[in-house]
Amino acid sequence: MASFLRSVAPFIRPTQTNPKICAQCRRSFLTSRPLYSGHNKWSKIRHGKAANDAVKTRVRSQASKDIVLASQLYGPDPNMNPQLATAIAAAKKASVPKAVIEVAIARGQGRSSSGTALEPMLYEAMMPPGTAIIVDVQTESKTRVLQDLNQMVKKANGAQGTSKFFFTRAGRVIFEKGGPTDIDKIMDDAIEAGAEDLENDEAGNIVVWTEPSQTMQVSKVIAAKFGLNVLESGIVWSANEDTKVRLDSSVESTILADLLAAMSEYPDVQAIYCNATKGNMTEEEWERIEENLGT
Repeated sequence: MASFLRSVAPFIRPTQTNPKICAQCRRSFLTSRPLYSGHNKWSKIRHGKAANDAVKTRVRSQASKDIVLASQLYGPDPNMNPQLATAIAAAKKASVPKAVIEVAIARGQGRSSSGTALEPMLYEAMMPPGTAIIVDVQTESKTRVLQDLNQMVKKANGAQGTSKFFFTRAGRVIFEKGGPTDIDKIMDDAIEAGAEDLENDEAGNIVVWTEPSQTMQVSKVIAAKFGLNVLESGIVWSANEDTKVRLDSSVESTILADLLAAMSEYPDVQAIYCNATKGNMTEEEWERIEENLGT
């Protein structure tokens, strides 16, 4: 055996050892696990699932709001309320659970699914960099909601605090565009019913502003007379122009977007209002903020 090794020795390449690397380091190079890029199959599945879940949440949230509105305006019985029947059908098509639909119908009547009366609550907070937030809530337990929302705001580096003076309280009804009906045709009747101002939004829908106490009256009168579909009807907090805060792309803006999304998914939250306005940020970044706001 020894003679065989001597005969093949000239053909064996000697091991090259770098004198600048110690033996311990050389050992770690040989035994370290390989690094992966992170673009494996599971990461793609996880990110895709997160995106799909976010879309489903938005769809279900909108379906619930439509049911609440229809129940509030025309009653809780879908057999006597075609708008509610349509909203329920759309919710079922979007795979909204039956329990969620029942809760939404009850909320439109100001009570929980168990029949307990819901109490209105206003939550106010201030967020960096000086952004004001108002949250409209209907709940069975104000204490629970206060604790939960405080925890969300604190985690986002904000604090509970008075913010109403950044906003003006107003009634707002949004009628879906359609047919030959426009602002000029409904203006006289809307003013007579209690409207103070009318405009078109970016999608061409008719927006009617009223005193808070006249909101329901304007909604019912105009919808019935002109056959318009009511997209939204309620009392909102409209940010005053001179108090709006310009948001640029930043860590604070991302944190605010995450907070608004979390609040929007909270069951007792009805609407969220903020005095932020788009600054130097992408459309996608601004959309994450705007999609969870009531105005």
